[in-house]
Amino acid sequence: MSAANWRGAMNVQPRAQGANAAAAPAGAVRAPRPARPRFENPLRLLHLVVLAFLIGYPWFATPFFTYQIGAQSLALGLIALSLTFLGGYGGMISLAQMTVAGIAGYMVAIFGTAATDGVSLGWPWWLAVLIGIALATGAAAFIGWLSVRTEGIYTIMITLAIGVAFYYLVLQNYAVFNGFQGEQKVFPPTLAGIYWRDPMPFYYLALFWALAGYLFVVYLLRSPFGIALQGIRDNPRRMHALGFNVTAHRVTAYAVAGAIAAVGGVLFTWYNGLVTPGSVGTSWLINILIIAVLGGMRHPVGAFLGAIVFVLLQNFAIDVIDRERFNLVIGAVFLVIVLFSQDGLLGWWSALSVRLSTQRGETRWSSARRRLYAR
Repeated sequence: MSAANWRGAMNVQPRAQGANAAAAPAGAVRAPRPARPRFENPLRLLHLVVLAFLIGYPWFATPFFTYQIGAQSLALGLIALSLTFLGGYGGMISLAQMTVAGIAGYMVAIFGTAATDGVSLGWPWWLAVLIGIALATGAAAFIGWLSVRTEGIYTIMITLAIGVAFYYLVLQNYAVFNGFQGEQKVFPPTLAGIYWRDPMPFYYLALFWALAGYLFVVYLLRSPFGIALQGIRDNPRRMHALGFNVTAHRVTAYAVAGAIAAVGGVLFTWYNGLVTPGSVGTSWLINILIIAVLGGMRHPVGAFLGAIVFVLLQNFAIDVIDRERFNLVIGAVFLVIVLFSQDGLLGWWSALSVRLSTQRGETRWSSARRRLYAR
């Protein structure tokens, strides 16, 4: 769509220039010029505080909290971020994001180095990672091409069916995926004398890619593509009438989300040191949805917030109840948040902020009214 068509669709009139502006009668009242949009710096003090905390976290946390809690939350949050992008801003709930992440993990193990004889090709790690991300992104685009022509529960069922089909494929195939044992000892490389699976290096590796994914999504949502995608989410018929290709935008969104999930899948595979059919089972397909909903799907940071809560419950719920009943705990927490919040934990935070702002406003108004009556 050209700039002129865009202004026409948005009912915005271009500013008169040249002879047309000079030809206006001398006594005519000119229409006020539209105010120029002000640049608002999205960076806040809270962002700097959180960033400083994340950078300094390994220096005061134990290796367990650095690796088991911090690094795992960042890797899972990156996968959940892909679902947040699709569901929160594209209106498409996909249960196949962990499948895309698993494809990337399997490809890294198959093309790279793993402990399974006769399966891994032993190619350089960087080439295996690039191939894994590329194939996972292509698989995500194919899943999107199949599912974007449906809406609602039908999209969920199609993506769930694809995820279950991939699970049984890797479970029953031994020639390529090594069956139920999967690919073992899939570790990150040693570069510059640093073994990147150690707690602190791996945490910073996961933090770098988590920040990169977060900033990329924030930027993309403010770009013309992101704005058009949100318009398609709200009213696809109107966006189609304006000249946008709804199907192409949705498939592209699946591909972008697939690339993000693929990076998270590589990190999650390196974190576990293996990739098995259990890594792409039905439970993990649903867990990614739970993580995204727990944090809130109306802001990209919600994916990482939900991942932190999920990982903390996963590691410490066994101190309260039996390990086998973890799903009961996470299900109860999920139910409470869904029932009492419109947007996960971020919804509670927004409601609390609005309430505090309202109370401060009422206090100022009461104080001003008392001063007025005192006069």
